[in-house]
Amino acid sequence: MKGPISQFIEKHYLHFNAAALVDAAKGYETHLTEGGKMMVTLAGAMSTAELGKSLAEMIRAGKVDIISCTGANLEEDIMNLVAHNHYKRVPHYRDLSPQDEWDLLENHYNRVTDTCIPEEEAFRRLQAHIHGIWKGAEDKGERYFPHEYMYKILLSGELKQYYEIDPKDSWMLAAAERNLPIVVPGWEDSTMGNIFASYVIKGELKASTMKSGIEYMTWLADWYVKNSDGKGVGFFQIGGGIAGDFPICVVPMLYQDMEMENIPFWSYFCQISDSTTSYGSYSGAVPNEKITWGKLDIHTPKFIVESDATIVAPLMFAYILGW
Repeated sequence: MKGPISQFIEKHYLHFNAAALVDAAKGYETHLTEGGKMMVTLAGAMSTAELGKSLAEMIRAGKVDIISCTGANLEEDIMNLVAHNHYKRVPHYRDLSPQDEWDLLENHYNRVTDTCIPEEEAFRRLQAHIHGIWKGAEDKGERYFPHEYMYKILLSGELKQYYEIDPKDSWMLAAAERNLPIVVPGWEDSTMGNIFASYVIKGELKASTMKSGIEYMTWLADWYVKNSDGKGVGFFQIGGGIAGDFPICVVPMLYQDMEMENIPFWSYFCQISDSTTSYGSYSGAVPNEKITWGKLDIHTPKFIVESDATIVAPLMFAYILGW
């Protein structure tokens, strides 16, 4: 039997975006029940929004098979894990003047809407440890993906001394413990990506020590071929941008460029986005447009919830988990 959150949703969420939320959550459940697998994509600042409180449980419950996320989401979950007590909330962020923003910078706070990430306790604390992991791999002639280095640092236990939240609320820790597949397109534009690039520029590390976006795409192509039998792989997209656009393109690549004409389309699609339908926008494109790009089939269940993902995603995960 469903728990109180799910019961509340079923009673009150009956129309418009609320009903779309329920339909999409039920579609997610059906896809898994029928033997399908699910990719979840994370754009925006969902880790700083502490989505880990529900996403980590989704991972542990086996309801997520692969994740595509931005470099920011990859690192910010770990930063929240090790520096949460040093974060600064700015609930009046709409009233900040340029001088107020400058003062935050001078005090080493980087603002994400109403939340400031502390540079020393978050960025530099992680940098001090991850650099050793990068250098150790290079010295042994080894190369890994960005998320694999993060898994190594988490599983080594050397960050435990800094934990400031319940570790069960970290989705990256849950993913590391399951060795969940992750792709991180455009990792270079994240803070850790910038820091890694700075070491390359200074001649301290080689760019080749970090596996690239093309290697992520070729790895994902192999994973998709091996996992798309039967019910197939669903696509649950939080936000827009590269976190969603990069992995969804693997299907038309396999079909058109690899000439694998029997490759299945994505077999479920849902996007949570506050981007309204607009001209030329990927984030604002309706799901049917993806049919023309060879990403979705005519019969793929398609859902779009036009709302704030920080509100919608935890509710949908709660429903899928039966909370």
